[in-house]
Amino acid sequence: MEPISSSQAATPPSQAEPAPVPETTVPPEATPADAQVSQETYSSEEIVAEASKFFGKASGDVAQAVEKVFARYGRPNAYIIGEEGSAAVVVGARYGRGTLQYKGGDSMPVYWQGPSVGWDWGGNASKTVTLVYNLRNTAQLFQRFPGVEGSLYLAAGIGVNYQQSGNIVLAPMRTGVGLRAGANVGYLHYTRKPSVIPF
Repeated sequence: MEPISSSQAATPPSQAEPAPVPETTVPPEATPADAQVSQETYSSEEIVAEASKFFGKASGDVAQAVEKVFARYGRPNAYIIGEEGSAAVVVGARYGRGTLQYKGGDSMPVYWQGPSVGWDWGGNASKTVTLVYNLRNTAQLFQRFPGVEGSLYLAAGIGVNYQQSGNIVLAPMRTGVGLRAGANVGYLHYTRKPSVIPF
């Protein structure tokens, strides 16, 4: 048996190659559609054009309401277009349905319902265009958004109010028939499916 040479004895054992670093992946809740919600916004001209067509009103009238919201919150990254009905005598309820629309052409159906409590008499049936701010994931929309209202609804007018949950802000603009005046405090619960329960 031949003796082991000094060069052979000094040879270290082979080292295992390091495992490859895994590629960074997008979390499953952040789909490409959700990513677009946070990356692109609408101009006031785009909102005025869409709302004027939907409301059937002159662009100048719609622009006044849109400019008020833009002055406070800037450019929205989505909007909801739809219809709702409500009635209240001190305590009431509101129900609606529409479409969440954002840049890139993607959209999805949305429903909302909620109670309203306060000095509020009458009822209305309205068309609504709701500007949506800071929505980073469509799933974030499906929750309760509290708001304070105190506006007069006329057939030829547009009412604006604000709803907020965390840093997500919704600004519904409404026009329709009926009279609804006063100051009510309630919330709207946005859902994926319709519900008859307003709470």
